[in-house]
Amino acid sequence: MRLKELDKNTKIYFIGIGGISMSALAKYLFHKGYDVSGSDFNRSSQTENLLQMGVRVFIGEDGERESLFEADLIVYTDAIPKENRELARAYALKKRVCSRAELLEMICKEFPKVISVAGSHGKTTCTSMCAHVFHSVNAPFTAHIGGEDRAFGNYFSSGEEYFLTEACEYKKNLLKVPSDVAILLNIDKDHMECYKNEQDLVDSFRAYCEKAKAAFVCADDEKCLSLGDFSTFGIKNPLSDYRAVQLRANGERYSFIIEEYGKQLCQVRLNAIGRCNVYNALAAFAAMRSLGFDEKEIVKGLEDFQSVRRRFERIGGYKGSSFICDYAHHPREILSTVKTAKGVCRGKLYVVFQPHTYSRTKFLMKEFVNVLRGIENLVVYKTFPAREKFDAEGSAKRLSQNVGTCLYAENVYVLKTWLKATIREKDIVLFLGAGDIYFAAQYLLNELK
Repeated sequence: MRLKELDKNTKIYFIGIGGISMSALAKYLFHKGYDVSGSDFNRSSQTENLLQMGVRVFIGEDGERESLFEADLIVYTDAIPKENRELARAYALKKRVCSRAELLEMICKEFPKVISVAGSHGKTTCTSMCAHVFHSVNAPFTAHIGGEDRAFGNYFSSGEEYFLTEACEYKKNLLKVPSDVAILLNIDKDHMECYKNEQDLVDSFRAYCEKAKAAFVCADDEKCLSLGDFSTFGIKNPLSDYRAVQLRANGERYSFIIEEYGKQLCQVRLNAIGRCNVYNALAAFAAMRSLGFDEKEIVKGLEDFQSVRRRFERIGGYKGSSFICDYAHHPREILSTVKTAKGVCRGKLYVVFQPHTYSRTKFLMKEFVNVLRGIENLVVYKTFPAREKFDAEGSAKRLSQNVGTCLYAENVYVLKTWLKATIREKDIVLFLGAGDIYFAAQYLLNELK
């Protein structure tokens, strides 16, 4: 099915409309003139934003909802279980139904050029950097971002020559994205419940790159480098087509010179915090150069980028300390984020980590334990289950027991008591995780104040 097959009278209903990715797609269709509505389990900033735009949003699951009956197309997110009453009713009514990934594929086909960002870590930040470059070079583009960029939010459109999106590996959804330019930042063991084994995961990333007209992969990542003969970016590998050299850090903000095929081209001074952003910027720079943009305009866009919400975001402070939230929910991301925090902390560093899904924690238990044992002042907060049912072997409590040298917190009241008795001036409290830990941190900040 192509989007152009649907006329503007088509009514589209989203199940799970409040998700970051889903709400961005809903905004795109709403701005295109379609009749858009949808539901979600809870109110959120995204549901409120959609309501303010004029989109009908319902809270709660209701298989008898009138908008569901009237809809011509039902879109569901992978986070929705098959037994969901609205989804089950849509199939019973023989409605036209598609997944979020299938809708994204349809939208991609409406644009002359598609730029996608894949990888186990960093997709949202790199996508946001690309959006700032498109804005800097004044190119007509539409961005679908898996997080909230401080300038653009999760959706922005200035035209329809370029479509910028993330290609997520969950359920091999990245293979549905038809890319002209594909970026692959890294490959790590994640979402393994969707793959036969690690080789299956690697093969999926290879297929993603091979489908694109041009692909840029990280030369410092062995698995990326093993995929085949693709253009590369990196820091350590001297054979990288695009390489960052002469790195300097000022409070974890990095400056460096970019080499293009061995020739020094330009200097970049990032405003985003963390060494990982050097890779994100290199990838964005390489992809944008392949589209023919001037290096000075690309650099301006990269330097304009500030941050994405929940990516080392300072949300406030208490008793002279700083509360910082980060989306890190994988061992490799935790290691990188803690290292960045240590680089800027002038007091003690405290880390509150919330595991995201039982399956990820269970599959990567050894890796989580190895990383978390290296953190001195650690609290493990109750698991955010997302779409999953309880599994004691993959629970936050089991993780905390395996780590040993940490506190386990079943609720925010335990965290509140601990924080009041512990933190002092110049300390940093780092809240890590992709679940509701962000909102728990905001609640605690208000309670403590």
